[in-house]
Amino acid sequence: MPTSETGPGLPDRLLPPEGGVGPSADARAAARVPVDRKRQPSGDEARGRAMRAAISLIAEKGTAGLRMSDIAARAGMSTGHILYHFGKKDRLLLEVLVWSQADLWARFQQAADRAASPAEKLDLFVRFYLPRHQGDERYALWTQVMIQGHDEAGRRILTELLDGWDERLEAILREGRALGHFADVDLPEFTIRAVAMLSGISEDVMFGRSRWQHSSAHAFALSALERELRPTGRA
Repeated sequence: MPTSETGPGLPDRLLPPEGGVGPSADARAAARVPVDRKRQPSGDEARGRAMRAAISLIAEKGTAGLRMSDIAARAGMSTGHILYHFGKKDRLLLEVLVWSQADLWARFQQAADRAASPAEKLDLFVRFYLPRHQGDERYALWTQVMIQGHDEAGRRILTELLDGWDERLEAILREGRALGHFADVDLPEFTIRAVAMLSGISEDVMFGRSRWQHSSAHAFALSALERELRPTGRA
């Protein structure tokens, strides 16, 4: 997965897409904003401030030890005010995940639009799907959110995020098949197997399996997909 950063300690894949209430260059500088209980922000301002604080803390410390009181202190808000807008940490993390995925997909689409062929788009898909390294912040966030108990609305949001990966892969496969670059595979069935394989490799990478310390998870996964997608008669 690409490894650019937009600021100190703040991976760009945790940023929201343009137009959203995302971290600015001075997000970290706002870390020590004093709490003025008489003038707490309201509405979108409060939610945006809390989200920026949560994103910067996740980038620095991960999700396991993240506390609502830490987010409140970083945002210059009271813990009660944070709880008023999000209810609990689980809800806040879900919203951060939605932002993270929206940004990741926006950057994937920008890269895919510049790709010269479906094969290049498949390469990009694998790169964007797999974690960069053990402890990758985006995957850590996914893990934290997935193990939570969710109501119907939360499950619907997560389902849409998961389906988003399938839809993007199917679009690449459909284009490659139409152009004769890929074999005539069953799109839904191949997509299920491909995403399951990528998810398994991702878990391996996050766990720190030694097999990926000296070989490329990306190269392995891409090679496996390309073998199945190679049209009959092509070497």
